[in-house]
Amino acid sequence: GVKDGSWTVLQLVEALGSCLENTDPWMRGRGIQLLSQVLLQCYSLLQETEVLHLVLFYENRLQDHHLVIPSVLQGLRALSMCEVLSPGLAVSVLKAIFQEVHVQSLLQLDRYTVYTIITNFMGTREEELKGLGADFTFGFIQVMDGEKDPRNLLVAFQIVRDIITKKYALGPFVEELFEVTSCYFPIDFTPPPSDPHGIQREDLILSLRAILASTPQFAEFLVPLLIEKMDSDLQSAKIDSLQTLTACCAVYGQKELQEFLPSLWSSLRREVFQTASEKVEAECLAALHALCACLSRSVLSPDTEDLLDSFLNNILQDCRHHLCEPDMKLVWPSAKLLQAAAGASLRAYHRITLVVLPLLLEQYTKHLQSSQRRTILEMLLGFLELQQKWGHMEEDESTLLLLQASVCSVVFAALTDPSVQLQLVGIRALTVLGSLQGFLSPSNLELVVDHLIRLALCEEDSQSSEAAMEAAGSLAPLYPKVFSGRMVPRLEDELQSEREESSHDHCSLQQRCLRALAAVSTHTSIVMETVPVLLQHLRKVQKGSEVGNAQDMVCVCQSLHRVALQCQKDEECCWYYHQTVVPCLLAMALQAAMPESTNPLMGKALLEEKVLAAMVPVISAATTHLSPELAAESVSHVVSLFLDGEVSFLPQNSFPCSFQPFEDGECLESQRRLVALLMAFVCSLPHNVAIPQQDRLLRELLALSCSCSCPFTTTTAAKCFAGLVNKHLAGQQLDEILQLAMNRIEPSLAEGSCRTQALTLLLWVTKALVLRYHPLGSHLTDKLLGLLGDTELGPATADGFSLLMVESPDVLHKGCHADVRIMFRQRFFTDNVPKLVQGFHGAGPDVKANYLKGLSHVLNHVPKPVLVTELPKLLSLLLEALSCLDHVVQLSTLNCLQPLLLEAPQIMSLHVDTLVTKFLSLTSSPTMAVRIAALRCVHALTSLPTTVLLPYKARVIRALAKPLDDKKRLVRKEAVAARGEWFLLGSPGR
Repeated sequence: GVKDGSWTVLQLVEALGSCLENTDPWMRGRGIQLLSQVLLQCYSLLQETEVLHLVLFYENRLQDHHLVIPSVLQGLRALSMCEVLSPGLAVSVLKAIFQEVHVQSLLQLDRYTVYTIITNFMGTREEELKGLGADFTFGFIQVMDGEKDPRNLLVAFQIVRDIITKKYALGPFVEELFEVTSCYFPIDFTPPPSDPHGIQREDLILSLRAILASTPQFAEFLVPLLIEKMDSDLQSAKIDSLQTLTACCAVYGQKELQEFLPSLWSSLRREVFQTASEKVEAECLAALHALCACLSRSVLSPDTEDLLDSFLNNILQDCRHHLCEPDMKLVWPSAKLLQAAAGASLRAYHRITLVVLPLLLEQYTKHLQSSQRRTILEMLLGFLELQQKWGHMEEDESTLLLLQASVCSVVFAALTDPSVQLQLVGIRALTVLGSLQGFLSPSNLELVVDHLIRLALCEEDSQSSEAAMEAAGSLAPLYPKVFSGRMVPRLEDELQSEREESSHDHCSLQQRCLRALAAVSTHTSIVMETVPVLLQHLRKVQKGSEVGNAQDMVCVCQSLHRVALQCQKDEECCWYYHQTVVPCLLAMALQAAMPESTNPLMGKALLEEKVLAAMVPVISAATTHLSPELAAESVSHVVSLFLDGEVSFLPQNSFPCSFQPFEDGECLESQRRLVALLMAFVCSLPHNVAIPQQDRLLRELLALSCSCSCPFTTTTAAKCFAGLVNKHLAGQQLDEILQLAMNRIEPSLAEGSCRTQALTLLLWVTKALVLRYHPLGSHLTDKLLGLLGDTELGPATADGFSLLMVESPDVLHKGCHADVRIMFRQRFFTDNVPKLVQGFHGAGPDVKANYLKGLSHVLNHVPKPVLVTELPKLLSLLLEALSCLDHVVQLSTLNCLQPLLLEAPQIMSLHVDTLVTKFLSLTSSPTMAVRIAALRCVHALTSLPTTVLLPYKARVIRALAKPLDDKKRLVRKEAVAARGEWFLLGSPGR
């Protein structure tokens, strides 16, 4: 009636009169409860006068029997949400609650109602409540004092934070407000199992920290408390205190911290010097950093002591002598403290480095052992990295500039030291020095480049060589002229030189040159120098007739691929690379594919499968990041080349005969192999680039994938077809192409010599459609499930389920703009695993292994949380798969079971006897990979409940003695790890 307007609230009150005036408090409570429930649904319909009368009524009822109070509070909660509440009523209600209600004697829900009323009024009547002055703060302190329920505390903490941040008057009650909240510090709360409220310990910690760190007025009470808790034996209390101190430093000034600085430094120093916990150490360093930053921010008046300077003096006094100790015991803790302080501000950095850098340089000279020098250089590196934060160095202030010669001398000396570990630190230091604008002189820069060339090419250890190349790549964009003018020519000379040394050493040097050229190609101007060098070397290798040519070509392609990836960040560089490299590779491939070459051996290595496979990612990476306009220009050339033999855009465009890869004839077999390069290009184009003659191209690819006798060609044609189908716009044209494909696949699968080619095409088309959730995907998957029962194609079909689930490296992945829907694996799992299980149970003994293999491939690539939910239904089948004689099935199943032992121990415990027997049996498998996987599973068994495993302990330890003598080192390593865990099973502390 109130909702539809036929009754007013005041009429309802009159109708409830006998109830509301009843002498029985229980009956009065029932009447007020009904009225409050109505108000909670109709508060938005109330008039101002009605609200006034109701507020007065409810305030009066706060003096009633305690049984009535919960219903009264619910009514006041409804009224606190009314927009027509008259000025002054919010204050009146809160005063009544503060005076008449002993909140902490109420039940949790009723206390929560009080907090909600206060929150509502603070949100809508802020100025009125501030008019109460400090009385409001004091009233709330009384309300909150003694609260224990975490649900209520979260709301109460938010109210306290609002009181402080919204500048309500605290008056003389600052300490009381601090006491009523700090009594919960540090938070000690563990949520009960299956807690429906979802309140975590971290929620309470962060909420309380937000209060404690919200005002400098708490400093005189809070900092002593933090120091006390830092000295606690509880690690959680230490960490909470340190994190709170760090948060406080963001709002405190030096006035609040001044008297506590000695004690704070003493506690922080002690923890860093003595703690065994990396987490505590990290929080100590963060707190010290925050303290120094706070002192750095303080504005000083002429007569004020510079607390930062005196604080840093204390830190230097307590740490510097440890840097000079011969045993270097406390070197690292001291260095970390100094670096934490130095990183707080530029002023702190100058003050610390003025003392520390000369000291470290002196110690480097004094210590002669490489290990000690490495430690000192790592500390020096830490200070160099801090300088990067402050950008350009001022000549009159920077200690580093004053010590330029000494620092460079130490770093260059490290680069020539025999110790690889010292060299690696030296290379890192060199990279940092190069990044400091204006630090390295032109002569030093040339020396840097010379060192990097020497390390990259001549250093025997591959770690130093790779690190030098990475450093060159980092510094090249900062000094492109130096690197393109000094490093690239040196590398080019080394690449072209003919040496008398052994062919293996020369080959290794050339490979390093190629990797170095790629690594340094991190700036457009350098790319324009290095790409022609790499392509020229590829031409040179193609013309040679050595046996190792194919591997040399692969190395060049790997370097070109790295350059392509680095070019993707810059549009201009990307287009230069594309229009230079792609036509050149296509031209060289065409030259190699021509049947009338004068020298039958010349360039044929380029047509080998591993070389073409290495060229695919080069062309793909050169294409994926093109702008739509440039990609459209390029695709018209490439498609015309493969469909019409149009070679005019290629750099060497005079060939002895035409290029017709889709025509019939044995003499064109070499040309057909180049479809791999077409695939790399067209399958990497963005969605919004139209492919000319796409329908014709798809038909040609379809014909080639089903007719060619070369497995490499048919597979690449099928992949190219699938990649285009995956991105094709939905509609009649796509439906026609798919129907055409099915018309070719189905007869070929039924009988004839092309069954394998048809299966390959079916697998790739299925993957293309499954990824995009195309309706035909389910139909094709069912066809594959049917083929598992085929004695000839069954094993290959089972392996094909792996192809459906894994990410392909060259097509049908997000990097090449394929249409890949989220959670497609989960959907495939849900739709097809029941069919695989059903097929297994109905299959004959000669094909059951196919279903197991297909199932294990699917299970291996599904997110483990999804698998855990279905584990009880599948576990018996997985255990049966372990008895399969196919080692691929065994390996896939073991790899599937290992993480499940860790994630679902309760379910796995039910089958422990079978698991132990099967795993131990497979540790003697003839296949090394199976033995390793079985031993890892035996190791993972120790995560099951100890009481379940103890009866098997002696048996497992005896059985694991045999693989300890395995002829393969990797097997022995896993056996040692597994046996050690089983020995410790059931021991104290485990």
